[in-house]
Amino acid sequence: MAAMLVRSLTHEQYAVDAVGTGEDALWSVRENDYDGVVLDAMIPPPDGFEVCRRLRAAGHWVPVLMLTARDGVPDRVRGLDAGADDYLTKPFALAELFARVRALTRRDPLERPVALRVGDLELDPVAHVVRRGGAEIALSPKEFALLQELMRRPGEALSRSYLIDHVWDFAYDGGSNVVDVYVRYLRKKVDRPFGRDTLRTVRGAGYRLDPDA
Repeated sequence: MAAMLVRSLTHEQYAVDAVGTGEDALWSVRENDYDGVVLDAMIPPPDGFEVCRRLRAAGHWVPVLMLTARDGVPDRVRGLDAGADDYLTKPFALAELFARVRALTRRDPLERPVALRVGDLELDPVAHVVRRGGAEIALSPKEFALLQELMRRPGEALSRSYLIDHVWDFAYDGGSNVVDVYVRYLRKKVDRPFGRDTLRTVRGAGYRLDPDA
């Protein structure tokens, strides 16, 4: 697989380095200024999830495309939570791999994501921590992702379809009521214990995070 990817990416005019273990991957990214990383989840330890987590913790924000033979939602969520920018399940078409690599390498150079603050609510996307008034709040990965999307655009009404597109993966084919369910979960954890009412329903539009509530 690695040899095939090197040949294919080289044919697409990329300069490619290839390594076979997690330790070598960590060393290579620390020593080289890459435009992008294609990272297999199941490389010899540390695996791809842990490699990505360590890179992000060390402040390396090179775009990462995770390759995995696992196509279950929990593994996709695990990869994104580890800091991957995108994922591709095996087997895959080379044309799709090339398209995803082009999309990642077109991005501006990445820096450490900035912690989000709305009033006394704080979300750190790197440490994966949410606090309100200094008190830490435990959220599930999907609750965290939904709150993060709302905090990125405080005061704006975000439709259910927008939130599904940005929080749930592209393979999601359930109903839009899943957004309502997760907003209720968030209210129970983020608002009610603190006597707040920041997660507002906008009738006919969706939801917004009220920065002044």
